[in-house]
Amino acid sequence: MITFQKTLRNSIGCTGVGVHSGNVVNMTLKPAAADTGIVFRRLDVASDVSDVLAHYNTVSELVMCTTIANEAGVKVATIEHLMAAFSGSGIDNAIVELDGPEVPVMDGSAAPFIFLIECADTVEQSSPRKYIKVLKEVEVRDGNAAAILSPGDNVSVAFEIAFDNKRIGHQNCSFNMRNGTFKNELSRARTFGFLSELEQLKSMGLAKGGSLDNAIVLSGEDVLNEEGLRYQDEFVRHKALDAVGDLYLAGAQIIGQFHGYKSGHALNNKLLHAFLSDADAWCYTLEAPVRASNVGGAYWPEQQAAAPITA
Repeated sequence: MITFQKTLRNSIGCTGVGVHSGNVVNMTLKPAAADTGIVFRRLDVASDVSDVLAHYNTVSELVMCTTIANEAGVKVATIEHLMAAFSGSGIDNAIVELDGPEVPVMDGSAAPFIFLIECADTVEQSSPRKYIKVLKEVEVRDGNAAAILSPGDNVSVAFEIAFDNKRIGHQNCSFNMRNGTFKNELSRARTFGFLSELEQLKSMGLAKGGSLDNAIVLSGEDVLNEEGLRYQDEFVRHKALDAVGDLYLAGAQIIGQFHGYKSGHALNNKLLHAFLSDADAWCYTLEAPVRASNVGGAYWPEQQAAAPITA
C-alpha cells in the first residue's frame, strides 16, 4: 500500500529549559513542504547558516544526547525525544525553530511533543512516503553492547538494559510501531540519571538544567521523584524511545527489526552508518509496512525476557 508524506497543519510553540545548557529555549514547530525532511532552524544565528538538517550524517556529538551540526558549525543538541515524537506521529517534514542551541527537555519524555503535534494537527501531502527496507542483518558492537537491524515486515523496536543498580536491574521490551503504539507505550517514558553522577556531569558542562521535573533521579535504589515511575519498566522504555529518535535520522522510517542491548546514542548512530553504507543491506520502497493483527505494543515481562545478547 502506498502512503503519503505528512507535515503539520499549523504552527505551534512552547518554552522550556535545555537539560544540558540550563537555558530557557523558545521552540516553534512549523509545517514544511514535501521532501524537506526535519530541519532545525536557529533563530539566534545569521539566517544564511541557521538551518541544520536532522540526518545521521549531520550528527556531531553523542555524549549524553544526540547533537547535529551544519557545515558552518551551528549546532542543535538533545534532538532525540522530538525526533522520536516525529517518528511516532508519522511526520516526514517540519521546520523546528529555536532561539537557542538545544531542544527544550520538557518533562524528559516525548509526550509533550506528541501533545504539540496533536494540537497542531497533521496534513497529508501529495508526495508518496518513502521507506527504508532492511534486506539483511547488520550489527555493530562496543564491548558487550550491541545494536542490530534485521529484516522484518514491520517497524519494530526491542531493547535490553542491564544495570548493577537493583532498582533498574535487567529489563527488556519489544514493540511493533504501528498507529498509537509510540504514544501509548513509549512516549511518556522519561530520561533518567543518578544523583551521585550529577556533580560530575555538571563539571563536564552537562545536565545544568536537569531536575526532578524533567528526569527520573535515583539516589542509590530510591526513586526521588514524588510521583514515582510511570511504568514499571520506564528505564528500558526510555532507551527504546531514544532509539526510535536516533533511527529516524536515517531520513525515512526503517522497515525492519531493531534490537539494542545496552546501546546508546553513539552505538545507534554507528549502526546507521554501517547499515546505510552497505548497499546490499537496504533499499528504498514505497510499500508501507505490514500491520500486525494484534492491538497495542507487545511487552516482555522479566520472567519471559528474550535471551540477552552476549559478547
